Amino acid sequence: MIKMKLEHNIIVLVALCCLLPATLRGQATATLSTDTILLGDQATLTVRQARNYPSTDMLSRGGIVALSQEFDTAANTQTTVLTCFEPGERYVHLGPDDSLRLVVLDVEVDTSATAEIRDIADIERVPYTFWEIGRWVLLALGVLALGFLAWWLYTHRRKLQEVLGTAEPVDTRTPEQRALDTLEELRQRRLWQSGKVKEYHTELTDAVRRFIEESTSIRATEMTSDETIEGIENLKLKIETSLLKDIFRTADLVKFAKSEPLPHEHDRSMADAVEFVKQLWQQVKPADDTPQSSGQLPSTRGAADDGKEGKDE
Repeated sequence: MIKMKLEHNIIVLVALCCLLPATLRGQATATLSTDTILLGDQATLTVRQARNYPSTDMLSRGGIVALSQEFDTAANTQTTVLTCFEPGERYVHLGPDDSLRLVVLDVEVDTSATAEIRDIADIERVPYTFWEIGRWVLLALGVLALGFLAWWLYTHRRKLQEVLGTAEPVDTRTPEQRALDTLEELRQRRLWQSGKVKEYHTELTDAVRRFIEESTSIRATEMTSDETIEGIENLKLKIETSLLKDIFRTADLVKFAKSEPLPHEHDRSMADAVEFVKQLWQQVKPADDTPQSSGQLPSTRGAADDGKEGKDE
């Protein structure tokens, strides 16, 4: 009988030993790192093994402010940094019935006459670091490098275009050659023969105006017909200005009066334009310009005159 009671007591003791650590481990605790702080100082609240941990909103009551909160899952521990800006006894509320007292002491200010009054300290100038200076130097060097690269590309753009095969062919023709080629191309397009009379005379006068502008200082493309003729006459050159007058008069009648010139008048305007280009170029061409053959577009002024006279007869 005694032996059975002893075995029973041993079993109960072992069970209590096994249950005691679990009971201790499950007990919740809440502590403050300090129970007294100065106004604006901080205290740390540590809560362990709790079923319900207090939130920052729950702790921010009665003048207490919860600044930050962390949770350690391994240790099942919550830490919260608290502060207070109201002096006196404050209570950290952990739950409906639990709280911890925190004493907040006011900061004493010496207002006596012997208290030393000091000026606000000057702004302390921190010396520049190597990187603060170096980045501006690098930026300046980068801008200079980009500027030099842009200048080099601009001055060598012709060579680069030749290397890349994108360079446009350089027009080495004289203004006379360009004008005669343009007139010959206009003749071959046969605009007036296909009813495009206005387009024909417009392009013809444009070609003459561009030639005048390239050969002289007269801005013919920006002037009226009368202003252009007056500018040519002011040059005092040995050319027949009547050629230019006939070209512009016929073109103006077509463009503004919707006139319908006769076939020989279209040819006569072309012949006058060719003759005018040749005469003006002979007067204004550079001294070192070698005589160019005008075989690209022979003058047909005489033929046009002969045709007109024959028709009149």
